[in-house]
Amino acid sequence: MTTSIAERAHELTLARRPFVHATVVRAQEPTSARAGDDAVILADGSIEGFVGGVCAETSVRAAAMDSLRDGTTVLLRVLPEDAAAFPETPGALVVVNPCHSGGAIEIFLRPVLPKPLVVVTGGTPIGTAATALAEFLDFEVTHSYEGATAVVVAGLGRDEERAVREALDAGVPLIALVASHTRSAILLDTMGLSVEERSRIRAHAGIDIGARTPKEIALSVLAEIVREMRLGGLAAAAPKKPAATHAEAAAFAKAGPEFVAGPTLPVGPATFPSGESPAATAIDPVCGMTVVIGPDTPHGVVDGEDFWFCCLGCLKKYTKA
Repeated sequence: MTTSIAERAHELTLARRPFVHATVVRAQEPTSARAGDDAVILADGSIEGFVGGVCAETSVRAAAMDSLRDGTTVLLRVLPEDAAAFPETPGALVVVNPCHSGGAIEIFLRPVLPKPLVVVTGGTPIGTAATALAEFLDFEVTHSYEGATAVVVAGLGRDEERAVREALDAGVPLIALVASHTRSAILLDTMGLSVEERSRIRAHAGIDIGARTPKEIALSVLAEIVREMRLGGLAAAAPKKPAATHAEAAAFAKAGPEFVAGPTLPVGPATFPSGESPAATAIDPVCGMTVVIGPDTPHGVVDGEDFWFCCLGCLKKYTKA
């Protein structure tokens, strides 16, 4: 990895911004890339660095968005149209490059995602054990509720109501209250919670494993959080974005000429605590390439339907059809 890309990757990691690190591992002439070339691709589809020409870069950006969505590494092989078939294997993706430059290239894509934030309140033995176990499980333990995926309230009677209230107000989606069934019910009943707020609190938190010691109780609580993340779709609440962003994009697309280049398609709900989400993609109806939809992506409206293209040549060809 070159020094500049290494520094940029470190900067993005510290800022808790999701990105994909792409490295060329094999290049066959006449491709312009060389083994060792690398780049970072951000959630909006923008790329910094070099991993090949425009056609290869288009495929890398599209594959990077899928890598960010599912968090898995990908070996991307970009082949010319007349290349031999590449065997399908887990973690490998093949795309056919319709550009005329030819050459084959293999690029390894590694998503770098921010660690989930967890807050642990209470200086009790259970709180201490939960903090240690959370760090071991690759959570980032923080004191700020903002952007947290979960809060473990382990004060055992000390400052519990305040901790629960602050977590609720910050929009934390899962609040694990370490308390007996009886004490949990009494505490929550006195707080005057709404149905929505109550649904975010796990009273008497933890999976039933017969836990007795502080470490075992911490294990049961963290296991419940992991289960909700892996199976229940638990994710941190993202900062709200101004509604005008999407409205302006929609207005631009409707008010512009019949064939325009560059409006941004409103993307889906945010995936990461930073408020970013992987950019949407579309299939070029002319060449079949998958393209990332962004401000610079050639765009056309035909019979009221939006289409995006890899280049202006495909846009012109399609709009003449």
